[in-house]
Amino acid sequence: MMKISSLTIRWAMALMLPLAAAAAANSGATGAPGEAFPEMRALWDRQPGPSSEPASPQEQLFRRAESQARSASEALYRCRRYLDGWLAEADPETGLIPRNLRESRDFWNGRDSAADNYPFMVLTAALIDPALYQGRMLDMLRTEQRLTARLDRLTDDYSFSKRGWRREPFLLDATIFDSAEYVKDGLVPLTEWLGPTPWSERMIGLVDDIWKHAAVQTPFGKIPTEVFEVNGDLLQACSRLFWLTGDRRYLDWAIRLGDYYLLGSHHPTRDLPSLRLMDHGGEVVNGLTELYVAVARIAPEKQRAYAQPLHDLLDCILEKGRNPDGMLYTSFQPRTGEHAAGLCDTWGYIYAGFHTVWVVDGTAAYRDAVRHALGSLDGKYEGRCWADKAADGLADSIEGALNLIHCAPDDSVHGWIDRQTRLMWAAQQTNGIIEGWHGDGNFARTSILYALWKTAGLHVDPWRPDVRVGAVLDQGVLYASLAADSPWRGNLRFDRPRHRDCLRLPLDYPRINRFPEWFAVEKDRPYSVALTAADGRRPRTRVYDGRQLAAGLPLELEPGRELRITCAPIPPLSQ
Repeated sequence: MMKISSLTIRWAMALMLPLAAAAAANSGATGAPGEAFPEMRALWDRQPGPSSEPASPQEQLFRRAESQARSASEALYRCRRYLDGWLAEADPETGLIPRNLRESRDFWNGRDSAADNYPFMVLTAALIDPALYQGRMLDMLRTEQRLTARLDRLTDDYSFSKRGWRREPFLLDATIFDSAEYVKDGLVPLTEWLGPTPWSERMIGLVDDIWKHAAVQTPFGKIPTEVFEVNGDLLQACSRLFWLTGDRRYLDWAIRLGDYYLLGSHHPTRDLPSLRLMDHGGEVVNGLTELYVAVARIAPEKQRAYAQPLHDLLDCILEKGRNPDGMLYTSFQPRTGEHAAGLCDTWGYIYAGFHTVWVVDGTAAYRDAVRHALGSLDGKYEGRCWADKAADGLADSIEGALNLIHCAPDDSVHGWIDRQTRLMWAAQQTNGIIEGWHGDGNFARTSILYALWKTAGLHVDPWRPDVRVGAVLDQGVLYASLAADSPWRGNLRFDRPRHRDCLRLPLDYPRINRFPEWFAVEKDRPYSVALTAADGRRPRTRVYDGRQLAAGLPLELEPGRELRITCAPIPPLSQ
């Protein structure tokens, strides 16, 4: 029997949501693009009252934080409704969600259901409903492991009507594809945020068994497949798994693929007739840049061997694969320079690789290419201008921008991100579903990224729709605003250096499926934290270490009374 968490009940009751209407919408209504939740607009659009006094610089920072709190609140609420909408569509016997709500309603698969949708249901629950996260989300993981493991731990399509395999006969290459996609697009981002969990154990098991069954002979050793996308998935996953586990096997496997593409006869721009840069094509580019980070620190002889062919690849993309604004074509022919007319929404993913190589090598042209693309967005690349016209195309373009402005700040992009996010949100239906396919998960992933940007990584436990937290950074100091419409008691959790704590990475380079660290507290460093009511009462200031802030700062909120927080790292005495 399906269990409903107590927190799920509490958040619904907190604002007296129209449950009957929501239930009717979830019963199968398709909804229409536009405002799905008009009853929430009063909360999200609320503006502070006018003041006759000029605002001080600090007051302006807190007002910005309060505005950002409402945007973050909307983002997380929409994720909550997405989660509920898809749970309502789960197969009643297995609890697994279908690939989509159209022609593929009868089955769960690794490359779509597991890779693109389910993980962001997990992430949503982890942020706002811990009971659901530890309950039904974990049950789904255990169920898919039990029902879909067809060769060792490798996943295959499971048919709800057949109660068995959708595909007959068994196809090894398809199963490797499913498993690799599940790893890179689903389990890697979960591990980026959560660290070691049963989901990271699933990731390790899948990668181990993919390589166990590697059967394609190359001059550099056996590789699992010749499929470009899958090898890109494995380059990224193995590069990160090496750091996560400390197991040299993962780096050696990634090097085998690096040799195949950079030192052999499969160089992406020298040997291949066409290079696809949008989804399903750019993974190798980013995978090679992630491998480059690892060999630069562990195997410098490989860095020296890879440097020129990797630079040749990136230089060819800059020369022939982008328009004058730096936007990338969906594909191009390296030899002739001919290119597709469409622009890829995944431009930011590719440029993350450029920035990574700049971090390693200091190649200024790669850093400048990132800045040029970011500086071209505002007012020019608005709406569904990408080859992918779905909400997923908007999500990918927003995610790319958020990833890049963390390492290459550009204030001109902020308004663009806000506008594109609201356009993406407009696709959500009243039942919480977005477009009814596995790409809906990208809506939630990007909304969470957006919320964490608006809060500088802060989040509250327990979450409620009316509890709002937002933050801005100014010269290394965090200015946060918290408010609630009914009494709330809980913890304000600060972000931490997850690239190190969760993945053990040597540096926080931009990468696909990363969650940027906007204000990450170091566990042993002291921080001065001041709490002030908006009515000007004397602030309460205490010193906490980062470990305490990451575990949660205990707070109480009075209805309708804003609480303001400043947090600043305390410099060592030697400074």
